[in-house]
Amino acid sequence: MSWFTQTIFSTSVGRKVIMALTGLFLCTFLAVHLAGNFQLLHNDGGKAFNLYTVFMTSNPLIKTISYVNFAFILGHVVWGAYITYKNRQARPTGYAYNDPGKTSSFSSRWMGVLGTMILIFLIIHLKDFKMAYLGITHKLDLVTYTLDNGDQVEVKNMYDEVIEEFHEPVVVGIYVLSMIALGFHLYHGFQSAFQTLGLRHPKYTPVIKSAGFIFWGLIPLGFAIIPLIIFFCRN
Repeated sequence: MSWFTQTIFSTSVGRKVIMALTGLFLCTFLAVHLAGNFQLLHNDGGKAFNLYTVFMTSNPLIKTISYVNFAFILGHVVWGAYITYKNRQARPTGYAYNDPGKTSSFSSRWMGVLGTMILIFLIIHLKDFKMAYLGITHKLDLVTYTLDNGDQVEVKNMYDEVIEEFHEPVVVGIYVLSMIALGFHLYHGFQSAFQTLGLRHPKYTPVIKSAGFIFWGLIPLGFAIIPLIIFFCRN
């Protein structure tokens, strides 16, 4: 095993670096995914969203990035659990006096629980939408659109599937609660990632905090608003 590999995988700093890099990659994915989800709000009967879905599932580059993303999600989850295990192994008993409310934030103390909630949501999300699109759970209806160049294309009607799911109160409730958990998870994780990578500096901290607000505040809010708008405003 090389020095680099041993440092990355065998030390606490190396493990945190992996968590930081995979976490920041997933933040970028969330921004792109949200932009795609906003296509649901177009008043075009689902054309924009359905064509976006086809592009995301047929473009070779996007499909490759998607596979990498799933690998990063799995790695982030597994590595997070491993870090938690190693930390507890290194300190099996707590301190005699410990007041976590004064020394750490809610997000940092509950990162593992929040991450588990997000993982459960992802499993449900994949079952409800990804497996439906692949035809594993059921077959979607087909719809035909005329493109700008006059060509006609027949695609799976994922839009109607999403609209139907987002009219279920339980689905909307789980989605919104999961986005709240995601926001808290990112609140600690985003800034922690830059600190781990040694990029926290008085000169850059304001920029990092501003970018952090976009990722832990605005992006989860955007994801949560979409099902709420559909549930309350779309028949």
